[in-house]
Amino acid sequence: MSENKLALKVCNVKKKYRLGVIGGGTLQEDIQSWWARIRGKEDPNSKIGEDVNAKHGVFMALKGISFEVKKGERLGIIGGNGAGKSTTLKILSRVTAPTEGEIYINGRISSMLEVGTGFHPELTGRENIYLNGAILGMSKEEVDRKINDIIEFSECRQFIDTPVKRYSSGMYVKLAFSVAAHLDSEILIMDEVLAVGDMKFQQKCLKKMREVADNEGKTVLYVSHNMNTIRQLCERCVVLNKGEIVYDGDVEEAISVYMGTDVKGSNEIEIVPEMRDPQYPNPKVKIEHLSFDIENNEIIVGNNLYFSIKITNVSDTSQNIFLRVIVKSADGVVVTMEPTEKSVAVSSTASLNKRYVLNVSNLVPGKYTLTFVLYEIGEFGTDLNIEVLREIYTFSVKSKIGFNHNVPWNSQWWGHIANDFLRESREQTNYEK
Repeated sequence: MSENKLALKVCNVKKKYRLGVIGGGTLQEDIQSWWARIRGKEDPNSKIGEDVNAKHGVFMALKGISFEVKKGERLGIIGGNGAGKSTTLKILSRVTAPTEGEIYINGRISSMLEVGTGFHPELTGRENIYLNGAILGMSKEEVDRKINDIIEFSECRQFIDTPVKRYSSGMYVKLAFSVAAHLDSEILIMDEVLAVGDMKFQQKCLKKMREVADNEGKTVLYVSHNMNTIRQLCERCVVLNKGEIVYDGDVEEAISVYMGTDVKGSNEIEIVPEMRDPQYPNPKVKIEHLSFDIENNEIIVGNNLYFSIKITNVSDTSQNIFLRVIVKSADGVVVTMEPTEKSVAVSSTASLNKRYVLNVSNLVPGKYTLTFVLYEIGEFGTDLNIEVLREIYTFSVKSKIGFNHNVPWNSQWWGHIANDFLRESREQTNYEK
C-alpha cells in the first residue's frame, strides 16, 4: 500500500521497561528490590501476574508488533489487562518512545488516553480548549471557529468557565472527547475513556467518531473492553495478548478470538471433574459424555443441532431430573434456552443414553457456546441445579446463499435470531373492515 494512503504504520515495535534499582517507590522498597536482584530472587515489590524477568529486571510490554492503518479507517484494539493496548497507544501518541522498531505517522494525532489527560486542573474548560488547540499546532483563530461547536457537543456550557479541577469524571470525558473530535487532527486515539460517560453520551460519541471517519477522512483507533461499542464503531480489529498481535481482521472473528470461542473442540467430549462448575463439584446425577452430530463444529443457518448425552446416577436412589441447554453468543449474551419437556428417570447407580435435537434453526451466522444443566424442580416450583457444564461446547453457524439477501448479518443492530422473510397478509385487519 502506498504511504500516502496510510495514516499509521507500525513495524516490529517493542517496548521494554527496565525495573531500575532507584525509583520503585519508597527507599525501603528500592533497597528490597535491589537486594532481591543481587541474590537472584523474585522482586518482593513486583506485581503479581506481570511478565517480568526477575534476574534482569525487565518487563516486555510489547514484543514486536506490526500493523498498518489506512486513512479514514476505524480500528479497534482489544485484549485482556496487560496485553499492551495502552502501551501501544502511548507510543503512537508519543507519550513514550519504543525500545525497538519504527512508526510512520501521517498526520496530527489527538488522543484521550485517560480521564483528564492534557487538561490543566487550574485552567477553565474554555482555557483548556485553547491549550489543547495550541498543543496540536492550531492558531487562536482556528480554535475560535470551532469553540462553539466544541462547547455545544460537550454539554458543559454552564460550567465552561469553571476550573476543570471541579469537574466530575463524566464532565471531564465529555469536554475532552469534544475537544479531541472537533480540533483539526487527522488521527483520533481513544483508550477506554468513554466507559466513564453516561450511555446517551457514549452513543453520541460513537456516532461522532463514525462521522469524522466517514465524512472527514479521520482515522480512529479505539480501545475498549465493551465489545458492543467495538462492534458499533470499528470496521477492523486487532487482538493483543501479552504484547503480541494474535489476530488482525474481521471484528466478529476478533471478538471470538478475544472471548476464547475461536477454538474448535472435538465433537466427542468426555467430562472430567475440572469441566464442572465448582459450585456443584460432586453431583449425584452427572453428565459423563457428550457427542455432537456435526462436522468441523459447523452447521448451516436454518439447520438444527443433534447431540447424544450419557447421564449417570451415582446415588443409591432413583432420580428424576430435567436437562436444560443454554445457547450463548460469542460475547457471552444468552440467546436462547431449551429444557426437556418431561423429567428423565435415572435408576440408582446406573447410566442411560439419550439423543436430542436442539432447535437452533433461527440462529444467525456467528459463533455460539452451549451450557448443559441437570436440575430438579423443587417443592415450590423452583429449579435446583445438580450438574452445570458451562460453555462446554463451541460451534459456528455459517451463512447460505440467499440468507438476508446475501447481506452480512449485523448482530449488534439485528440480534442473534432470524425468523423467515416477511410475508404479505391477505387478511383484513379490524381497522380496514
